[in-house]
Amino acid sequence: MTIQFRPASECFYDVVSLGEVMLRLDPGEGRVRTARQFQVWEGGGEYNVARGLRRCFGLRTAIVTALCDNDIGRLLEDLMLQGGVDLEFVRWVPFDGVGRQARNGLNFTERGFGIRGAVGVSDRGYSAASMLAPGDVDWEHLFGTLGVRCLHTGGIFAALSPCTAALAEEAMRAARAHGTRVSYDLNYRPSLWKAAGGRPAAQEVNRRLAPLIDIMLGNEEDFTACLGFEVPGAGLDTGALDTDGFRTMIGDVTAAHESIAVVATTLRAVHSATVNDWGAVAWSAHDGFVEATARPRLEILDRVGGGDSFASGLLYGLLELGDLQAAVEYGAAHGALAMTTPGDTSTAGLEDVRRLVESPSARIQR
Repeated sequence: MTIQFRPASECFYDVVSLGEVMLRLDPGEGRVRTARQFQVWEGGGEYNVARGLRRCFGLRTAIVTALCDNDIGRLLEDLMLQGGVDLEFVRWVPFDGVGRQARNGLNFTERGFGIRGAVGVSDRGYSAASMLAPGDVDWEHLFGTLGVRCLHTGGIFAALSPCTAALAEEAMRAARAHGTRVSYDLNYRPSLWKAAGGRPAAQEVNRRLAPLIDIMLGNEEDFTACLGFEVPGAGLDTGALDTDGFRTMIGDVTAAHESIAVVATTLRAVHSATVNDWGAVAWSAHDGFVEATARPRLEILDRVGGGDSFASGLLYGLLELGDLQAAVEYGAAHGALAMTTPGDTSTAGLEDVRRLVESPSARIQR
């Protein structure tokens, strides 16, 4: 067994995510600056993982977050209800009529095409979720009374404010006290740290949280920006997905943080916004290094959420299959499928993912 979780029979939830949920405004094939209409989706790094685990993989998930109680918040609620994630732990904050005290975050995101890369412009200052603080959530009830197999959170939520970083730490400590595994996606976003101290501040927060993590996720930039670990050979145009540098880096990470049982990272070589090489590698103390099937020159419609869908597929594999090789394959396949459809979250089903893992073909299914 790669990593032991609490038995499902003892827990009300398989995975609970802690993070912000924003309203994504998508101009489709156009650009934000010239758009006249937008498609709306719900999205957020930590939430996307819970939604993928519920809708694609059928696990029992919930989200811990906060929303401002106005029509935008209720629109987000309606979208999340479609996703099937339990909303029992959504904290509703009164709306003051303007948003001076609290508001709901917005995320304007272009998909990109060819030589034009994807662009994200967030508008999330003073959001209800960014004001969540220690003492706002009854972790004893959640982890002790109800029971949770895995808590998932990450660097996006920890970056929102000093109080969200403190809440993430409180949640992680409470989870570990009850035998709940902690999954954490480093998810470095320069825009979130720009006015809060930049990389040094990100490293201070994430290094403090690292000893509380069982399953660490990230990509090349995440490990460097959040923890200060360099990936040897990073940035070299080798024309292929080179895993050697990641193996060295993962060895450094796990040597520094002995509590970490699993490390996983996506691998991406960008040829254009719509053509990427895609793969993944993972490590566990039990299995050593494993690598997912590489997908060179993967065609992409919307790359946002590919990493989150990788994370949900990986967690499904660890929770339900108990095998690291299967987990990284399911994660990479789910992430690839998520990038073929618009929106932050996957529209794939378990059979879609299983089919891609077992027989990677785009032939029509009749």
